[in-house]
Amino acid sequence: MLTSASSLSVPVVAAWGMGIDSTAMIIEWVAQGLPLSAVLTADTGTERDETYAFLPLFQQWMDAHGIEHHVVRYVPRRFKHWPPYFTLLENCLTNATFPSISFGRHSCSQKWKIQPQDQWVACWKLALDCWDGGGKVVKLIGYDASPADSRRYAHREGHVCDRYDYRYPLREWGWGRDRCARRIREEGLPVPFKSACWLCAALKVEELRSLPRWCLRLIVLVEARAAQRLRTVEGLWRTSTAARPGSMTVYIRDQGLLDAQEIEAIIAGAPVDLVDFQQIAAAIAVDERPIMRDWIDRFNGGVVKLAA
Repeated sequence: MLTSASSLSVPVVAAWGMGIDSTAMIIEWVAQGLPLSAVLTADTGTERDETYAFLPLFQQWMDAHGIEHHVVRYVPRRFKHWPPYFTLLENCLTNATFPSISFGRHSCSQKWKIQPQDQWVACWKLALDCWDGGGKVVKLIGYDASPADSRRYAHREGHVCDRYDYRYPLREWGWGRDRCARRIREEGLPVPFKSACWLCAALKVEELRSLPRWCLRLIVLVEARAAQRLRTVEGLWRTSTAARPGSMTVYIRDQGLLDAQEIEAIIAGAPVDLVDFQQIAAAIAVDERPIMRDWIDRFNGGVVKLAA
């Protein structure tokens, strides 16, 4: 077990996903006087607005407690002939695909969350000194004691790494989601919204319904962009269930969350314009090439014609 006295020799880094569990974990860990060398947040670029709004609030709390915090991101380095992309959404649009979870895989977290954090730690002097001395960095992960997180934990239980000792404080304390929320309120902070990418296959129906229109339009775009390449899945939700279709676009249309004419206009025009944008960008030197964000900003503004 770590104690305050061990803080100088064992670097401790916490993964903060900006959600309830990891927020409560950090609050209680610090309250117990346990060492915390740094907090890392991996930003996929596709969190909800509510989640990004909580970041500066908790940043103030971390600043007040002298906690070092860094936001890290996956940075692609080889774009071939594509416009550069820097978020999960931009990756999907560039490659006409979905997040891996829509295909039954779980490499999203590895690529967009774990890898950027590990790359940051690999350049961190405290970690380098620790490894040079034959030690391991302690990494705190906010899996709680609920049945859902117990299933996630089961996939990692017993995992051994040369560089890290993984700790799951919430599970050690027996804390579930409700206890985590209560601890955040006790600290005088608002309980953050559930942290999750808004185009994730794990998105619940009620969560989709609560998304703003700009997110819904981009969901329609992602499914339209990938449509011709789909063979084994219906859409971002993979396959239909009794509660909803496999395609989020179908649900959005059926529930009237967007006007049907707007949906059809996106499906008919936006993917073609996006491909035109990519082809034009391919002829431009990489260091001068427009980025995928440029096209998305045009789309969000209702201007999807490159030449507009």
